[in-house]
Amino acid sequence: MDATDRRLRAVSAHLQPQATAARRTSDSLAPNPTAGEYAHVLGYSAVLPEKLQTGKWNVYRSAHSPITLIDRFSDYPDIGTLHDNFVNAVETFRDCRYLGTRVHSDGTIGDYKWMTYGEAGTSRAAIGSGLICHGIPKGARVGLYFINRPEWTIVDNACSAYSYVSVPLYDTLGPDAVQFIVNHASVEAIFCVPETLRTLLSFITQMPCVRLIVVVGGVDENMPSSPAAAGMEIITYSMLHRQGHMSPQPFRPPKPEDVATICYTSGTTGTPKGAVLSHANFIANVAGQDLGVKFYPSDVYISYLPLAHIYERTNQIWLVHRGAAVGFYQGDNLKLMDDLNTLKPTVFASVPRLYNKIYAAITNAVKESGGLKERLFHAAYNAKRQAIINGRNPSPVWDKLVFNKIKARLGGRVRVMSSGASPLSPDVMEFLRICFGGDILEGYGMTETSCVITLMDVGDISIGHVGSPNPACEVKLVDVPEMNYTSEDQPYPRGEICARGPIIFQGYYKDEVQTREVIDEDSWLHTGDIGLWLPGGRLKIIDRKKNIFKLAQGEYIAPEKIENVYAKCKFIAQCFVYVEPEVLKSWAALEGIQYEDLRQLCSDPRARAAVLADMDSIGKEAQLRGFEFVKAVTLVAEPFTLENGLLTPTFKVKRPQAKAYFAKEITTMYAQLLDAESARPKL
Repeated sequence: MDATDRRLRAVSAHLQPQATAARRTSDSLAPNPTAGEYAHVLGYSAVLPEKLQTGKWNVYRSAHSPITLIDRFSDYPDIGTLHDNFVNAVETFRDCRYLGTRVHSDGTIGDYKWMTYGEAGTSRAAIGSGLICHGIPKGARVGLYFINRPEWTIVDNACSAYSYVSVPLYDTLGPDAVQFIVNHASVEAIFCVPETLRTLLSFITQMPCVRLIVVVGGVDENMPSSPAAAGMEIITYSMLHRQGHMSPQPFRPPKPEDVATICYTSGTTGTPKGAVLSHANFIANVAGQDLGVKFYPSDVYISYLPLAHIYERTNQIWLVHRGAAVGFYQGDNLKLMDDLNTLKPTVFASVPRLYNKIYAAITNAVKESGGLKERLFHAAYNAKRQAIINGRNPSPVWDKLVFNKIKARLGGRVRVMSSGASPLSPDVMEFLRICFGGDILEGYGMTETSCVITLMDVGDISIGHVGSPNPACEVKLVDVPEMNYTSEDQPYPRGEICARGPIIFQGYYKDEVQTREVIDEDSWLHTGDIGLWLPGGRLKIIDRKKNIFKLAQGEYIAPEKIENVYAKCKFIAQCFVYVEPEVLKSWAALEGIQYEDLRQLCSDPRARAAVLADMDSIGKEAQLRGFEFVKAVTLVAEPFTLENGLLTPTFKVKRPQAKAYFAKEITTMYAQLLDAESARPKL
């Protein structure tokens, strides 16, 4: 079929049937949901019309698959569920390394010890069989209340094999949220560790749906007696494993449309919402990504991002499909670098918060080295940067002289690095590419889309964007007139990012109202993020609909954007911007000051001035607008953490909680600004 025939076929698909000549009128065109069999390929994306009537070509799809949205692996079309995916991995990579840990049974830390795919397959059958032996029915919700370790993955695979619905419980959510989720999802069995068992027992009587608690790492002799509540039992993971091994049960495979998990998003406000994700959702998302990025059985991945978060979970599903090895961290972020040095991963996934720390640590070390070392670093950096920009292979001498020492910080073998959860500064992205080499990819997604919506293409050397659509979905931008964002904007179309396709979740559990708020009548998921299309069909995130302040003079300000800029300041580990429009004025920075003690610095006004001066310099480099510059700072020695309630489990700032936590400091800063303004001489 040539191009002309394809176009005729596309147009004829919109012609209504004509039974009689009387019906041959000028309105014989009708919309067709499968509009167009050809697309305008921009480079990384292809553009299609959403509806023929509008005349707009506003729907973007991946150039890897512009006509059909991917929902299965191209080389394994029979894999439709997570169970199918794991069975295929066990059969293909039975004797290959799968799950590794440094924490041994006696509590000592050493080299990684590995469980093979075959051994993990046997364990998942034992755990699933054990749940059946304890009367947990098919379709029941199973909670996982502990941090990353091999048992988390084995239990999750068991849920898939026996048609249970896994419900991750963040270990840092706090008792109230855990209690809410368990009751809201009617969780019948909970896997926990001794530390989280104590939390559960403190309010177990308020969770009547729970029938079984399984303690991972627990000792049979130390298990507390079951509560008086009828039908509740507490056993160890090893006991459940033995019981299931002695009484094996056949798999109860799920269907693709069955629910795989209810993933509760803690978010930054309100009650947790349970995103219902099917097996088909996960397979489609991973299969789409697999078209552009390749993993192999020789790859090694370090697992330290929360498995309860969709980013880490989807990464592992993908890596399992290709037979990679997954090594778990010790459970302590402060010891992560030691784990990296021991494991020497080839694949490293992280979030901007950690990448910013790596950037700051290396740049500060270079500045402190001074002299020849500093000049050598900058010479190597600039030479490698120019080579990359010009599409040439950088000279290997620079890696030998400078960058191999930096690569060693992550074990020395990383070939793929990814960033997600929040925007990564273009400067930091460029820095990572030059210093670490390999493929540095930034993506964009959310729990409600089973993870990735867009991802940078391998070989794309441009920065400042999050790539093109996952081949498993299509993306469009919707006008937001109240914020002056439209598809007609020049030079680039702008608007709220919306996604549609097999990766979109089934809705919020028991919450039709909030589901309808995010999924419209045409099945588009409205993300709440604002984006623009760059040349080549690559998406750039520029704002967030909810976290926007309108200033008194009518300007809109996005605090997250400003925080991302200031995070590169050498003084700052984390920052939180709160905007009060009435008192935003232009202020000049005072002179800098030397300091010795961090806690003393936090209460010293001269030190605050030094930090503000450095932030001002960073803001100018980033070309922030005048009203986006921070005018006052309060320094806090205690970092934002999951434990103090200022970060979500995906390391995003909880804005309302941060505002309340620092209410006194915010009030004091604005009072000081007002006093200083009133004291200025009037012309």
